[in-house]
Amino acid sequence: MDRFTVAVISQTPHPQQAIYAAMHQDYAETFVWDDRDDWPDEAKCGDIVVKNLLSGNRGHYGPLEHPQIILNCGWFPHSTMQQMRTHRVGVSFDVQSFRYTGQRILDVAAGKQEADAVFYLRPLGAYTDRQGKRYDYTLEQRQQDLDWCLAACQRYADRIQQGFSEEHARGLIPFDVRQHWVMSANVRSLMHLLDLRWKLDAQLEAQKLCECIWPHFQAWVPAIADWYEANRLKKARLSP
Repeated sequence: MDRFTVAVISQTPHPQQAIYAAMHQDYAETFVWDDRDDWPDEAKCGDIVVKNLLSGNRGHYGPLEHPQIILNCGWFPHSTMQQMRTHRVGVSFDVQSFRYTGQRILDVAAGKQEADAVFYLRPLGAYTDRQGKRYDYTLEQRQQDLDWCLAACQRYADRIQQGFSEEHARGLIPFDVRQHWVMSANVRSLMHLLDLRWKLDAQLEAQKLCECIWPHFQAWVPAIADWYEANRLKKARLSP
Protein backbone atom coordinates (compact mmCIF):
# COMPACT_ATOMS: atom_id res chain seq x y z
CA MET A 1 0.00 0.00 0.00
CA ASP A 2 1.22 3.46 -0.87
CA ARG A 3 4.96 4.13 -0.34
CA PHE A 4 5.15 2.49 3.08
CA THR A 5 8.50 0.83 3.79
CA VAL A 6 10.10 -1.01 6.70
CA ALA A 7 13.77 -2.03 6.53
CA VAL A 8 15.98 -3.84 9.04
CA ILE A 9 18.98 -1.82 10.23
CA SER A 10 20.29 -4.40 12.67
CA GLN A 11 19.14 -7.42 14.66
CA THR A 12 20.45 -9.81 17.28
CA PRO A 13 21.96 -12.83 15.50
CA HIS A 14 20.69 -16.26 16.56
CA PRO A 15 17.81 -14.73 18.55
CA GLN A 16 16.05 -18.01 19.34
CA GLN A 17 19.33 -19.42 20.66
CA ALA A 18 19.75 -16.32 22.82
CA ILE A 19 16.25 -16.84 24.25
CA TYR A 20 17.06 -20.50 24.88
CA ALA A 21 20.25 -19.55 26.75
CA ALA A 22 18.38 -17.07 28.93
CA MET A 23 15.62 -19.59 29.65
CA HIS A 24 18.15 -22.36 30.33
CA GLN A 25 20.07 -20.19 32.81
CA ASP A 26 16.90 -19.85 34.89
CA TYR A 27 17.18 -23.46 36.01
CA ALA A 28 20.71 -24.58 35.03
CA GLU A 29 23.25 -25.30 37.76
CA THR A 30 26.08 -24.42 35.38
CA PHE A 31 27.25 -21.15 33.85
CA VAL A 32 25.47 -21.64 30.54
CA TRP A 33 28.11 -19.86 28.44
CA ASP A 34 30.53 -22.64 29.33
CA ASP A 35 28.10 -25.14 27.78
CA ARG A 36 27.59 -23.17 24.55
CA ASP A 37 29.11 -25.90 22.37
CA ASP A 38 26.24 -28.13 23.46
CA TRP A 39 23.44 -25.64 22.82
CA PRO A 40 20.90 -26.81 20.23
CA ASP A 41 21.02 -25.08 16.86
CA GLU A 42 18.88 -22.02 16.07
CA ALA A 43 15.92 -23.95 14.66
CA LYS A 44 15.87 -26.46 17.53
CA CYS A 45 16.13 -23.63 20.06
CA GLY A 46 13.08 -22.05 18.47
CA ASP A 47 11.12 -25.27 18.92
CA ILE A 48 12.21 -25.53 22.57
CA VAL A 49 11.26 -21.90 23.27
CA VAL A 50 7.80 -22.40 21.79
CA LYS A 51 7.27 -25.62 23.71
CA ASN A 52 8.56 -24.42 27.09
CA LEU A 53 7.66 -20.73 27.13
CA LEU A 54 4.75 -20.10 24.76
CA SER A 55 2.62 -23.20 24.26
CA GLY A 56 -0.26 -23.66 26.65
CA ASN A 57 -0.19 -19.98 27.66
CA ARG A 58 2.59 -20.56 30.16
CA GLY A 59 3.19 -16.82 30.27
CA HIS A 60 6.94 -16.91 30.97
CA TYR A 61 7.87 -14.12 28.56
CA GLY A 62 10.97 -12.74 30.26
CA PRO A 63 13.59 -14.54 28.13
CA LEU A 64 11.93 -13.14 25.00
CA GLU A 65 13.10 -9.65 25.99
CA HIS A 66 16.77 -10.24 25.20
CA PRO A 67 17.00 -10.24 21.37
CA GLN A 68 16.57 -6.83 19.73
CA ILE A 69 15.66 -5.80 16.20
CA ILE A 70 16.11 -2.25 14.84
CA LEU A 71 13.74 -1.16 12.09
CA ASN A 72 13.63 1.88 9.83
CA CYS A 73 10.01 2.82 9.06
CA GLY A 74 9.41 5.21 6.20
CA TRP A 75 6.73 7.30 4.49
CA PHE A 76 4.05 6.65 7.11
CA PRO A 77 1.68 9.41 8.23
CA HIS A 78 2.43 11.32 11.39
CA SER A 79 -0.68 9.84 13.02
CA THR A 80 0.70 6.31 12.63
CA MET A 81 3.97 7.31 14.24
CA GLN A 82 1.99 8.70 17.18
CA GLN A 83 0.06 5.47 17.55
CA MET A 84 3.25 3.43 17.58
CA ARG A 85 5.14 5.76 19.87
CA THR A 86 2.59 5.24 22.65
CA HIS A 87 4.12 1.74 23.09
CA ARG A 88 7.35 2.64 24.82
CA VAL A 89 7.74 -0.36 27.14
CA GLY A 90 10.53 -2.31 25.48
CA VAL A 91 10.40 -0.13 22.34
CA SER A 92 12.62 2.88 21.58
CA PHE A 93 12.15 5.51 18.87
CA ASP A 94 14.09 8.19 17.05
CA VAL A 95 11.70 10.16 14.88
CA GLN A 96 12.31 12.59 12.03
CA SER A 97 11.91 16.13 13.34
CA PHE A 98 9.92 18.71 11.40
CA ARG A 99 12.12 21.37 12.94
CA TYR A 100 15.02 20.29 10.74
CA THR A 101 13.36 18.66 7.71
CA GLY A 102 11.22 21.40 6.18
CA GLN A 103 12.93 21.42 2.79
CA ARG A 104 10.39 18.87 1.56
CA ILE A 105 7.61 21.34 2.27
CA LEU A 106 9.41 24.09 0.39
CA ASP A 107 9.99 21.72 -2.54
CA VAL A 108 6.25 21.05 -2.81
CA ALA A 109 5.54 24.79 -2.80
CA ALA A 110 8.14 25.29 -5.53
CA GLY A 111 6.74 22.47 -7.67
CA LYS A 112 9.84 20.30 -7.24
CA GLN A 113 7.99 17.49 -5.46
CA GLU A 114 4.44 16.16 -5.57
CA ALA A 115 2.24 16.87 -2.56
CA ASP A 116 1.32 13.21 -2.05
CA ALA A 117 5.02 12.33 -1.75
CA VAL A 118 5.19 14.51 1.35
CA PHE A 119 1.65 14.22 2.73
CA TYR A 120 -0.37 11.07 3.19
CA LEU A 121 -3.95 10.84 1.99
CA ARG A 122 -5.91 7.63 2.19
CA PRO A 123 -6.63 5.70 -1.03
CA LEU A 124 -9.85 6.17 -2.90
CA GLY A 125 -12.64 3.83 -1.85
CA ALA A 126 -15.38 2.94 0.61
CA TYR A 127 -14.85 3.46 4.34
CA THR A 128 -16.74 3.27 7.62
CA ASP A 129 -16.35 5.43 10.69
CA ARG A 130 -16.14 4.09 14.26
CA GLN A 131 -19.92 4.02 14.52
CA GLY A 132 -20.23 1.95 11.34
CA LYS A 133 -21.46 4.76 9.10
CA ARG A 134 -20.41 4.19 5.49
CA TYR A 135 -18.98 6.82 3.18
CA ASP A 136 -16.91 7.07 0.00
CA TYR A 137 -13.65 8.92 -0.55
CA THR A 138 -13.87 10.06 -4.15
CA LEU A 139 -11.32 11.21 -6.70
CA GLU A 140 -12.77 14.72 -6.57
CA GLN A 141 -12.49 14.87 -2.78
CA ARG A 142 -8.93 13.57 -2.85
CA GLN A 143 -7.93 16.20 -5.38
CA GLN A 144 -9.46 18.87 -3.17
CA ASP A 145 -7.36 17.58 -0.29
CA LEU A 146 -4.20 17.58 -2.42
CA ASP A 147 -4.94 21.17 -3.36
CA TRP A 148 -5.28 22.00 0.33
CA CYS A 149 -1.89 20.39 1.03
CA LEU A 150 -0.31 22.46 -1.73
CA ALA A 151 -1.85 25.66 -0.40
CA ALA A 152 -0.53 24.87 3.09
CA CYS A 153 2.97 24.32 1.68
CA GLN A 154 2.78 27.67 -0.04
CA ARG A 155 1.74 29.33 3.22
CA TYR A 156 4.62 27.55 4.99
CA ALA A 157 7.05 28.85 2.36
CA ASP A 158 5.69 32.38 2.77
CA ARG A 159 6.25 32.29 6.52
CA ILE A 160 9.77 30.91 6.16
CA GLN A 161 10.52 33.67 3.66
CA GLN A 162 9.23 36.16 6.24
CA GLY A 163 11.76 34.85 8.75
CA PHE A 164 9.59 32.48 10.78
CA SER A 165 11.34 29.56 12.50
CA GLU A 166 10.65 26.05 11.18
CA GLU A 167 8.97 24.99 14.41
CA HIS A 168 6.61 27.95 14.11
CA ALA A 169 5.80 27.49 10.43
CA ARG A 170 5.26 23.73 10.71
CA GLY A 171 2.04 24.38 12.63
CA LEU A 172 0.48 25.42 9.32
CA ILE A 173 1.00 22.16 7.45
CA PRO A 174 -1.57 19.31 7.33
CA PHE A 175 -1.37 16.85 10.21
CA ASP A 176 -0.51 13.70 8.25
CA VAL A 177 2.78 14.78 6.77
CA ARG A 178 4.86 11.69 6.05
CA GLN A 179 7.45 10.82 8.67
CA HIS A 180 10.36 8.39 8.94
CA TRP A 181 11.59 6.86 12.18
CA VAL A 182 13.90 4.24 13.66
CA MET A 183 12.50 1.91 16.27
CA SER A 184 14.03 -0.92 18.25
CA ALA A 185 12.07 -3.64 19.98
CA ASN A 186 12.62 -6.99 21.63
CA VAL A 187 10.67 -10.10 20.68
CA ARG A 188 8.18 -9.69 23.51
CA SER A 189 7.52 -5.97 22.95
CA LEU A 190 7.19 -6.43 19.19
CA MET A 191 4.54 -9.11 19.69
CA HIS A 192 2.74 -6.76 22.06
CA LEU A 193 2.80 -4.03 19.44
CA LEU A 194 1.44 -6.45 16.82
CA ASP A 195 -1.28 -7.53 19.27
CA LEU A 196 -2.47 -3.94 19.57
CA ARG A 197 -1.96 -2.54 16.08
CA TRP A 198 -2.74 -5.50 13.83
CA LYS A 199 -6.10 -6.36 15.27
CA LEU A 200 -9.03 -6.02 12.90
CA ASP A 201 -10.35 -2.75 14.34
CA ALA A 202 -6.96 -1.01 14.39
CA GLN A 203 -6.52 1.98 12.13
CA LEU A 204 -5.76 1.10 8.52
CA GLU A 205 -2.28 2.61 8.35
CA ALA A 206 -1.18 0.96 11.62
CA GLN A 207 -2.29 -2.39 10.22
CA LYS A 208 -0.26 -1.70 7.09
CA LEU A 209 2.80 -0.93 9.21
CA CYS A 210 2.39 -4.27 10.96
CA GLU A 211 2.10 -5.97 7.57
CA CYS A 212 5.43 -4.41 6.61
CA ILE A 213 7.07 -5.47 9.90
CA TRP A 214 5.76 -9.03 9.80
CA PRO A 215 8.07 -10.55 7.10
CA HIS A 216 11.11 -9.29 9.02
CA PHE A 217 9.80 -10.84 12.25
CA GLN A 218 9.16 -14.14 10.44
CA ALA A 219 12.66 -14.23 8.99
CA TRP A 220 14.26 -13.32 12.33
CA VAL A 221 12.45 -15.66 14.76
CA PRO A 222 10.64 -18.16 12.50
CA ALA A 223 9.51 -20.65 15.15
CA ILE A 224 8.12 -17.90 17.36
CA ALA A 225 6.47 -16.22 14.37
CA ASP A 226 4.80 -19.52 13.39
CA TRP A 227 3.44 -19.90 16.91
CA TYR A 228 2.28 -16.28 16.98
CA GLU A 229 0.52 -16.60 13.64
CA ALA A 230 -1.32 -19.73 14.76
CA ASN A 231 -2.28 -18.47 18.22
CA ARG A 232 -2.35 -14.67 18.44
CA LEU A 233 -2.29 -12.97 15.06
CA LYS A 234 -5.15 -10.43 14.75
CA LYS A 235 -6.88 -11.88 17.82
CA ALA A 236 -6.18 -8.88 20.09
CA ARG A 237 -4.79 -11.05 22.87
CA LEU A 238 -2.48 -8.70 24.69
CA SER A 239 0.86 -10.15 25.70
CA PRO A 240 1.76 -9.77 29.41
